[in-house]
Amino acid sequence: MLTVDLVNARRKKGELQLVALDGAARERALVIAERLITAAREHVGLTREELTAATSAIDVDAREHRLRAGLAKLVEDRCAFDAADDVDPEALRREVFTRASAVRAALGPGEHFDRDAVLDALARERETSREALERALFSDLRGAHRLLAFDAPSAKTLVLAYEHGQAQAVLLRAVNVQVDVQCTSAATLRAFFRRLKFLRLLHTIEKLEKGYRITIDGPFSIFESVTKYGLQLALILPALEECDSWKLQANVRWGKERTPLVFKLEGGFAAGGEGARAGEPALPDDIETLMRNFEALGTGWKVGPNTTILELPGIGLAIPDLVFERGKGKRRETVYLEVMGYWSRAAVWQRVELVRAGLAERVLFAVSSRLRVSEEVLGDDLPGALYVYKGTMNARAIAERLERLG
Repeated sequence: MLTVDLVNARRKKGELQLVALDGAARERALVIAERLITAAREHVGLTREELTAATSAIDVDAREHRLRAGLAKLVEDRCAFDAADDVDPEALRREVFTRASAVRAALGPGEHFDRDAVLDALARERETSREALERALFSDLRGAHRLLAFDAPSAKTLVLAYEHGQAQAVLLRAVNVQVDVQCTSAATLRAFFRRLKFLRLLHTIEKLEKGYRITIDGPFSIFESVTKYGLQLALILPALEECDSWKLQANVRWGKERTPLVFKLEGGFAAGGEGARAGEPALPDDIETLMRNFEALGTGWKVGPNTTILELPGIGLAIPDLVFERGKGKRRETVYLEVMGYWSRAAVWQRVELVRAGLAERVLFAVSSRLRVSEEVLGDDLPGALYVYKGTMNARAIAERLERLG
C-alpha cells in the first residue's frame, strides 16, 4: 500500500483531487513501471540497497519523481527479502572489532594496521570467504537484506495498483467517509456488508430510495489504534468495487497543516470497474474461533454466520456477525451476536438505549472491556444484553447469556 507522502494530488476550492494518469502520462507510467519490474527481476539475489540504487537511477522528469517512488514502493511490496540467519551480526561485529583492537594495540613502531589480514584470519577460522564475512557483518541492516524472490506483475497491473493505492492512502487521513452504494444482487450486498464487519469499521447504514448510504468514522476521529484502523478503512475500496455503483465522499485532514478538505471518488461494475466479483468473505479469526468453540460445547443452539440485515430504529441498518438458533416453528428462538470491535462508548450507549426502548430482535452485543461499560446497565428482562470481555471472547460465557435471552 502507498503512504500519504507518495500521493500525487492537488487542492482546488476545498477539494482534494488526485492527479489523473491520462493519455501521455499513462504511457509514461507504463514505461516507468516496466523498467522498475525489470530492475527487480535483475536484482534477485542482490541486496535491497542495490535494488533501491537501481530503481532510483531510472531516468524520469522532475514532475515524475513521486510517480516513480510510488511505483517503486509497490514493486518493493512484491519483493521477498531476508537477512542472513546463520550468523549473529552483532556477535560477529564484536568479535571483529575486539580482534582488530588487539591487533592494533600490538603493532610496533612503523607498522601499519592491515584490515584485510584480520578479516582473512577470521574467515579461515569460520571456514568462509572474506567477502561472505563482510556481507554478514551488517546483514541485520535493512539495506543489506537480500532479495530472495519477486512476484512480478504486468506494467498495467502495477499502474492500476498505483491508482488504487493513491485513493487508499488518502483515506488514511479521513475524519469520516460517506458512501452511497447500489447492488442489484442481494448476495453482493450482503457480502459487502459482511466485509464492513470483517474490517471492524465504525459505521452506520441507512436505506435510501435507491441503494444504501454507509457513514464510516475515519482514523482521525478516534484516539487509539489510528494506524491500524486507517489501514482497515483503506481496504474498503476493493470491497466497494464489488458493488454495481458507488460514490464516496470523505472529509480528510491533508498536509502538514492538516487542512480540512473533501475527497470524492466513484466507481463500481456499472461504472466500468475491472476484475471479478469475489465470494462471501471469510469470518474474522476471533469470530471463527468463537464459532468453533461454541459448537464444541454441544448446547442446543446452532450457530452460523449471519446474513440477515436488521433495522435498528434510530441507528439504521446493521448486520450482526453470528446468529444463534434453537427449536422449530413457533418455538424457534433466534439471538444475534454483534461484536463491537473498534466501536466507541457512545456507540455502545446508543445500543443500550435502543434495547431499553424495546428492540424488535434479540441481540447480544459483545463489547471489549477497554470501553469501560458494565453489563449491569441492561437488566435480564430486556430483548438485548451486553457481554463484556477482556482479550478474547469465551464460548461458554456466550452460551450463558443466550440462555438469559432465549
